[in-house]
Amino acid sequence: MNHLFNIVRENLNQLSPLATSFLTFLLGLLSGLAMPPYDLWWIFGITFPALLFFISKASLPRALLLGWLFGFGYFLVALHWIGYAFFVNAGTDLWMMPFAVGGLAAFLATYWGFAASLTRYFSAKGCEPFLLAPVFFTAAEYVRGHWFSGFAWAAPGLAVDGMGSVSQLAYIVGMEGLTFFILLWAAALIALVRGHRVLPLLVLALLPLSWAWGQWRLAQNPTQFSETVFVRIVQPNLSQDDAWRSKNARLIFDRLLALSAQPSQLTKQVTHIVWPESVVPFLIDESPAALSEVGQMLGENRILMTGAVRRSAPDPKADYFTSVLVIDGNAKVIAHYDKAHLVPGGEFLPLAWLLEPLGFRQVVSLPESFKAGKGPESLRIPGAGLVGAQVCYEATFPQETVDPLNRPDWLVNVTNDGWFGQSTGPWQHLAQFRLRVIEQGLAGVRSANTGVSAILDPFGRYLIQSPLDVEAAYDGQLPLSLAPGPYAKFGDLILLGLLLFGLVVAFTIRKASPTSS
Repeated sequence: MNHLFNIVRENLNQLSPLATSFLTFLLGLLSGLAMPPYDLWWIFGITFPALLFFISKASLPRALLLGWLFGFGYFLVALHWIGYAFFVNAGTDLWMMPFAVGGLAAFLATYWGFAASLTRYFSAKGCEPFLLAPVFFTAAEYVRGHWFSGFAWAAPGLAVDGMGSVSQLAYIVGMEGLTFFILLWAAALIALVRGHRVLPLLVLALLPLSWAWGQWRLAQNPTQFSETVFVRIVQPNLSQDDAWRSKNARLIFDRLLALSAQPSQLTKQVTHIVWPESVVPFLIDESPAALSEVGQMLGENRILMTGAVRRSAPDPKADYFTSVLVIDGNAKVIAHYDKAHLVPGGEFLPLAWLLEPLGFRQVVSLPESFKAGKGPESLRIPGAGLVGAQVCYEATFPQETVDPLNRPDWLVNVTNDGWFGQSTGPWQHLAQFRLRVIEQGLAGVRSANTGVSAILDPFGRYLIQSPLDVEAAYDGQLPLSLAPGPYAKFGDLILLGLLLFGLVVAFTIRKASPTSS
């Protein structure tokens, strides 16, 4: 292996700076294939060690550039699905697509650029880079998920979606802890060929051990079900071209009612119905006639949870929210949750004072931007206990999944991924929600307008998983949830412990070979 590495190293050393830059960008592009639905998680084992090799040869400013190029390529591939939303109203929005997708990728890549420069700086002082890099890149990912409202999509930890039972580690360390381990396993490969043996082998041994532990955990814990809660997920498959046009309101509402009222696929009567985000093409809570029809459809013993736009008062100047409304058989809205983490560029326009004069606008048009709610909240649902509601994009934030003072009994995620067609976006969004389920040990129900709708047990096993672009209703018995595990109890403290431990070991041991080797 050392001989092969020496041959590869000699050839890479002969590359010009321009060629090295292009190759680093290409490696970043390839790394994006680790995300669902491609799930080529092993590609990090090729691309990330190569990035570390190039960083080891670079000056500090060039290391920053190489890290940025790698991140720019990665985020372009991982987030290219965002561009599909601009085709919905192509006449007015399409021109913004390259600025939105390219600009977002370029901005997010700066975090990885700084992580690369920190790795280079401290490795030049004799610290082991294969430990430093996972620490600094994971820290960069944590900051990316929190600063400037946060954007936690496409974290390397999401690659665990293709790693089978390794995903069970999320119950202990969460998604960001998985990012640390995935990058650590990848970086250990370059340490092997550069001289170290014991520590990298011990690190790599954690991968099959994690898989084996996950297999054991799944085998020892078959799905347990509630005896009283039977859920129907409505997937109306509405085109974004048709949604929220007044002439289609009756047709869309009738479709939702018909799918909700059809005979149950179960031996027991459905008790709770879930509609997706914002598919009701009017303010349903302000329509007594619509509420009456919902009440008639529900009957005495059923409950509807629906995504909906609502406003604080029947006034065009009121605050608008994207929400989950809970409606009972008496045609009453008995609870609601307002989305707390809004989508930049979709539900509000960042730097509106600067961008609006240049012609940019938010993709979802309202008289004003949406207003954010207060944060995670558990809704008390008749017959179903406490439900932690998440609207769309909120499912990407591990720290905002549950109300820490009022832990829910299960999770519901309503979304409208119809903006993104047959792209990778809906599958990545589903994988994000699956990680939230495993992290918290809570059963999950997901209703998506065009798919992918799902019911998951608290181990992330799919009991129902719909195809994309299908109009249907799916019935399932609600799985029972687990007691809170390590991540649910301690959250980011576990990540902090991992990063501190990695830094201490990196500063304690010496590199296998000089960075100039």
